[in-house]
Amino acid sequence: MIKQVGTTVIQPVHKASCHCGAVELALSLPNGIVDPRRCDCSICRRKGAIVASVPLSGIRIVKGEDVLTLYQFNTMTAKHYFCSVCGIYTHHQRRSNPQEYGYNVGCLEDVNPFDLGEVATNDGVNHPADRKQA
Repeated sequence: MIKQVGTTVIQPVHKASCHCGAVELALSLPNGIVDPRRCDCSICRRKGAIVASVPLSGIRIVKGEDVLTLYQFNTMTAKHYFCSVCGIYTHHQRRSNPQEYGYNVGCLEDVNPFDLGEVATNDGVNHPADRKQA
């Protein structure tokens, strides 16, 4: 649990936004940023974002729902959302746990994700949902 990044204290309900401000989210982060990570799947390698997760009830779209663009690929399970104005990835409904949203830590107000230091990388190439059940 990360309760502070640089000089920014992570609020229990923290604002997140895209670059142009057309999309604004309210994230429920009572425990701070939990388990930030990168992923090496085909889309995450390209977008380069550090993500953390919240339950589906942990994101409220404050403004800009009308400018969010949905992108899906491969199994069409995950739902990746981007601002159609500035192109910034804000969040996605996770494939490995559809009851959670992953959110772009770089969209958190006053948070520089580079201040997190080393961040673990998940093996998204060999996605957990693709592994055969034993």
